[in-house]
Amino acid sequence: MAVRLDHGADELTEVHDINVTPFIDVMLVLLIIFMVVAPLSTVDVPVDLPSASAQPQPRTDKPITVSLKSDLTLTIGDDPITEAALPGALDAATGSNKTAPITLRVDRAVHYGDFFHLIDIVRKAGYAKYNLQGLETRDSK
Repeated sequence: MAVRLDHGADELTEVHDINVTPFIDVMLVLLIIFMVVAPLSTVDVPVDLPSASAQPQPRTDKPITVSLKSDLTLTIGDDPITEAALPGALDAATGSNKTAPITLRVDRAVHYGDFFHLIDIVRKAGYAKYNLQGLETRDSK
């Protein structure tokens, strides 16, 4: 609480104004410090990296794609499948490789609960790696 001393009156009055000048001074000093330090923290160090002799891992030619349409029908690739047969079909498509990534495509009109149920089926089948596929949009500004 600030007190103003007024020579004309005997009583002390409270000043309800906040002195922001020290706050502004501190903020300007911090701004200058960050402006000087930021370019120094992004300096790239040139490193001559060694080459590896290992063969790169081959990518799968055709990824395993599970699609859920708006009428809640399932497909693996282009083949329609029932919900009960999905775990067995995933095992057949991956050769029982539980580390193979599964790509999930879901129609925009499908409710979240139905989509989550599909993820639950895939996870119960033992496949923990799944990708969600969507369309990339670019804003024209």
